[in-house]
Amino acid sequence: MIYHMFGKITLSIIKPDAVKKGHCSSILSQIVSAGFDIIALKMTELSKNSAIRFYEEHKEKYFFESLVKFMSSGPIVSILLEKENAVKDFRILIGDTNPINAEKGTIRHRYATSLEKNAIHGSDSNQNAFKECQFFFPSREIFSKKDKNFL
Repeated sequence: MIYHMFGKITLSIIKPDAVKKGHCSSILSQIVSAGFDIIALKMTELSKNSAIRFYEEHKEKYFFESLVKFMSSGPIVSILLEKENAVKDFRILIGDTNPINAEKGTIRHRYATSLEKNAIHGSDSNQNAFKECQFFFPSREIFSKKDKNFL
């Protein structure tokens, strides 16, 4: 299992808007250039029920239904990243949730078009990163270069 990686991993999702616009390779390049190792990666789609489960913590918020509809509207790219201080460093790299407030050069500044269509998801805590990672990736799909079992 990946328990030994707690605190060194984060989950990212390239959202349907960025996938549709063809930004995946540019976003992945920026992530790797920032020192993150990609240890799992796949293109998939979230069903409405899967999106409801993934975003369950937001179910009482005003934007929940819109978020579920958007995240199940097309393909996404889910990515498991590894780096010391992964969550904190990735949140800096992607920028503010609202692209209007995102610093120049961040992923959201470059690729987001609105608060909802903000191009990319990043885990907001080590606990959520671990939970989110398990949502998208069974351990057989995770390949850490730092893991002694990596070929």
